[in-house]
Amino acid sequence: MKFMPDGIETKIGAEETLLEAAQRAGLYINSICGGDGLCGKCRLIVREGQIKEKPTTLLERDDILKGYILACETTVFGDVVVEIPPESRLEGGQIVIDEDTQRFTRFVGKKEIYGFKPLARKVYLKSPPPTLQDNISDLERLDREIRKQDNFPILQMGLHCIRRVSKVLRNGHWQITATLGVRGGTTEVIQLEEGDTQIHNYGVAVDIGTTTVVAHLLDLNNGKTVDAQAMYNSQVRYGEDVINRIIYATQDNHLEELHQVIVNDINSLITAMVGNTGIKLHDITAVLCAGNTTMTHLLMGLDPTYIRLEPYTPLANILPPVRAAEIGIKINNRGLLYCLPSVGSYVGGDITAGVLASGIADSPDLAMLIDVGTNGELVIGNRDWLVCCAASAGPAFEGGGVKHGMKATHGAIERVSIDPDRCEVHWETVGNTKPRGICGSGLLDCLAEMLKMGCIDRAGKFTMPDHNDRLRNGDLGPEFVLVPAKDTAMGEDIIITQVDIANLIRAKGAIYAGASILIKSMGYSFSDLTNLFISGGFGNYLNIDKAITIGLLPDIDREKIKFIGNSSINGAKMALISQEALNRVDEIAGMMTYFELSVHKDFMDEFVSANFLPHTDINAFPSVEKALKLT
Repeated sequence: MKFMPDGIETKIGAEETLLEAAQRAGLYINSICGGDGLCGKCRLIVREGQIKEKPTTLLERDDILKGYILACETTVFGDVVVEIPPESRLEGGQIVIDEDTQRFTRFVGKKEIYGFKPLARKVYLKSPPPTLQDNISDLERLDREIRKQDNFPILQMGLHCIRRVSKVLRNGHWQITATLGVRGGTTEVIQLEEGDTQIHNYGVAVDIGTTTVVAHLLDLNNGKTVDAQAMYNSQVRYGEDVINRIIYATQDNHLEELHQVIVNDINSLITAMVGNTGIKLHDITAVLCAGNTTMTHLLMGLDPTYIRLEPYTPLANILPPVRAAEIGIKINNRGLLYCLPSVGSYVGGDITAGVLASGIADSPDLAMLIDVGTNGELVIGNRDWLVCCAASAGPAFEGGGVKHGMKATHGAIERVSIDPDRCEVHWETVGNTKPRGICGSGLLDCLAEMLKMGCIDRAGKFTMPDHNDRLRNGDLGPEFVLVPAKDTAMGEDIIITQVDIANLIRAKGAIYAGASILIKSMGYSFSDLTNLFISGGFGNYLNIDKAITIGLLPDIDREKIKFIGNSSINGAKMALISQEALNRVDEIAGMMTYFELSVHKDFMDEFVSANFLPHTDINAFPSVEKALKLT
């Protein structure tokens, strides 16, 4: 079969779906549900050949007439040519790869409180050659010289290095460089090199997100970022969320497949950074990864089965350093891989990294961290105590469950404003191209704007005023035409449906309900917060006022709300260049009490209350009440 417009050809089996064939060919097709036929995002257009489709309600009559099919529900009878339309493509877009991006708040100067001492460092040794008066063994001589550099309670060396000691010392004329790595309280001699190679020592910090993978290349001599790269997590083709991936991993022994996919992604990013900088792979001596619990399990090839089964126990929350080569990451053959600790099944190393980077655990002031996304992790506390939970918001913020929803890739509407008098919609897209859908930040903007103009009521129901020609009755009920067909990349209207609004309200309601229960359970109110930190790529593009208008964020002093960008990668970098910071992350994970929202007696009441705009208790949102003149 052939995929257009790429022109990529691949063979396809009789029982294989078009989505499975695309995955094998390395093509990224939107598939939020992981190929279960539930999301309707993997739309293709058949140009040639005979196919067999399963019946679906996710395609409208006009779509079917245009030749659209769902890739996950379609097999073939013979040779086939299909087209991947723009709205089904998963391409690069708004991936936050650097702390300088957009509105990142530079309060994270607190990394200076942790001493600079990288997890892998090189020391130059000048050893006196042996004499009759000083004829200790070569290994003891090396040990003696290394210990002159620092206080090492435990110093160990593998057989691989021991076998090379005599040769390296003599070939280097007793002047060599030793690379030292850290394994808990033990310092390990990773490698020995002739001469002085101190200036060539690098490490990689990686944020393994469910949706994206971000990597930074750091010079371990000064802690500076040399290069940064990002890409979509290639596992998205097996499912948009961690549950779908766990299910896939446990079916037909697919764990190794998912493991290899994420390893390949990390290697691709490292290769790109090495190519950009001219650095040798041999000179990368450490990799540190921060990811949610499931992503860490898949990276390490650990069985994730019990993460999703009650009582929700991962195989491990804390993992020891291992050789990066053991799992296939291509750096120095002796280089070490570190994974930041998780707290529970749904609060992982990305959140412990975020707590480190935010400074919550180093301050006496009460603060909250919200990672706005599919998993919706929240942390509250200060330097004395920390409590966390995960409020599953679902995929709506990533475009799932929304007819024209999509990730923040090229052509996604990311900003929306509506003139309430003339009902004119103004929008901005990622890449400044013709719109082909709407991403999370645009969806929340749209919800707030429609509420302000009276197009929807506080329950999210369309009010259908007669004078508004953008509101109409569609095949699935009332819908709002955001962009007419003549202005879109696909030649069809981009709309917001009643179902879309309901899914968005549930998503924002889950986040707010989680935050509300967390803070009330500790005997505080939102007004007691000194800082409310918003992290994650999606959070980076939020409009604060509009997020409060719909009730995603609490109505507090706007100065308290701080965007901290990709706190996972920033925390990972801090730990990579500071053994003290790495030890502090371990302490943070130990401090954090995991709160299971799903079994909390008040969660359902809080969630239902939050399923209004902005909330059933309008008194909790005084600025919104005033702005909208609500009673």
